[in-house]
Amino acid sequence: MRYFVYIILCENKGLYTGFSTNVEKRFAKHKRGKGSSYTQANKALKIVYTEEFSTKGEALSREAQIKRWRREKKLNLIQFGKLKIS
Repeated sequence: MRYFVYIILCENKGLYTGFSTNVEKRFAKHKRGKGSSYTQANKALKIVYTEEFSTKGEALSREAQIKRWRREKKLNLIQFGKLKIS
């Protein structure tokens, strides 16, 4: 099974970090206001970052790490994730 950590941009420009085995399905829940209390209060707009892991433990550990970061560090991660290195 594959596990993912994701970051969602919300309407208030906040960044929500979560974990799932199916990011698109989980994002749909966030969009409907069913995903978390944060995205119920702050509408989810789009997925801006994902990372894939082979174990649930790795994904949960990474999620917890990112959640501790300040906004600036999360934005740097998002930007780096969009770079295409050839």
